[in-house]
Amino acid sequence: MAGTNRDLMGLAGRGQAGHLRLGTCNEYRHPVGQGCCWPGGSFGASPGSELNVRWLGLRSDLRNGEVRPHFGMQPCWIRVLTRLPQPDTLDSAIKEIDRLGSAFQEGKGEVTMRAVVYQGPFSVAVEEVPDPEIKHPNDVIVKITSSCICGSDLHMYEGRTAAEPGIVFGHENMGVIEDVGSAVKTLSVGDRVVMPFNVGCGFCKNCQRGFTGFCLTVNPGFAGGAYGYVAMGPWVGGQAEYIQVPYADFNCLPLPSGDAFEWDFSLLADIFPTGYHGAELADVSPGESVAVWGAGPVGLMATYSCIIRGAAEVYTIDHVQERLDMASDIGGIPINFDVGNPVEQIRDMRGGDGVDKTIDAVGYQAAAQGSSAAGGEQTEIPNVVLNQMIDLINPTGIMGIPGLYVPSDPGGVDEGAKRGSLAINFGKLFEKGLKLGTGQCNVKQYNAYLRDLIISGKATPSFVVSHEVPLDDAVDAYDKFDKRIDGYTKVILKP
Repeated sequence: MAGTNRDLMGLAGRGQAGHLRLGTCNEYRHPVGQGCCWPGGSFGASPGSELNVRWLGLRSDLRNGEVRPHFGMQPCWIRVLTRLPQPDTLDSAIKEIDRLGSAFQEGKGEVTMRAVVYQGPFSVAVEEVPDPEIKHPNDVIVKITSSCICGSDLHMYEGRTAAEPGIVFGHENMGVIEDVGSAVKTLSVGDRVVMPFNVGCGFCKNCQRGFTGFCLTVNPGFAGGAYGYVAMGPWVGGQAEYIQVPYADFNCLPLPSGDAFEWDFSLLADIFPTGYHGAELADVSPGESVAVWGAGPVGLMATYSCIIRGAAEVYTIDHVQERLDMASDIGGIPINFDVGNPVEQIRDMRGGDGVDKTIDAVGYQAAAQGSSAAGGEQTEIPNVVLNQMIDLINPTGIMGIPGLYVPSDPGGVDEGAKRGSLAINFGKLFEKGLKLGTGQCNVKQYNAYLRDLIISGKATPSFVVSHEVPLDDAVDAYDKFDKRIDGYTKVILKP
């Protein structure tokens, strides 16, 4: 494309530091404020002064108000993010721009942003990582406004996957488009968007059939890709300042401009669609009885989705009281499995009857009765939820399993669990004529509809959000979320 927005963002008002964003386009020069010029931002000088810079190229002739690339032109643009002391004079600003331009010309420039980086079991850090770039004409770059910590991030955080140190976390991302590739047709700079956690191409066999969680293109050799997740492709996570979004026309869901419904919309990246997916897998219908194992974010969304779909009774099973209280607040019937076997509790409440449908929103790290709720400290029985679902559900019922199960668990309780091989009562499942549905959510099947429920006021999933914290506080947020303390139920990071 001929022009791309770049800006000098808020150097004034950030104390002694700010962000300098530099770029170029394939026009050799044009007046400030036109073409790809960004008409805002300043060094804090009075309007109209030379120091009130409207736009900076890789080499800007500020005195003449023109933009001239300083070194080799790129086909589209080069993106730079760095911190620097606020320039106090025009000459110092030009000197700093020239320094950066020369460094990049020599391959010595630092193109970085802040991001949450996995260090090893129970350890993350906020570090400087490479700034994302448009690598394909179908890409966009999104400036993150909200990125959530997900319960599935904790599997990596606790060392229960094959994740290697250095991975940037974050698959629940939303923000505002800042750069647009030349082949993008339906999106523009400034559009507010949320991205499904699963990356899809839009044209493979699975994507065309709506199974975008199992795309055959974005992660060669595997069906499915995601941002910032182990074994899910090269896509860098969005617990950061910016993110590259491939196949952007397909993967970006447009949102109303502004900041309304920010928390609600951020949940469209994963947990609201995933909770709804659990209800869809179980084919929850009006008037039915449902039991949902887990009152974490996905479990609460599954409970909420069952209620939206008209279920008459929804039992929500957990042992963290704050979470059970939230389930009760939205109309669920809380069941604390530390008090006793949840199957027996529910049958007692129902005069011996089971339920029509069951949903597993826990997955392979299911905790034993009386166990600690803290990650790394709980006693696990990885097959307990599956077998309790089979015990409770009535004959011909349907089990929905959106909870995560993996084929390799380094911290598994036994050799079978380490291979993802769990013992379940298949004989009882067969005898009852049960059906089950599994697999990660195909977010694009649901996200536009759920967005419109939010806009219409008929769904408010943000009730699950307990904390919004700065990106720089991610280390503490991960620790508390993993330990299930201080009411940490769902955390949104703000860069």
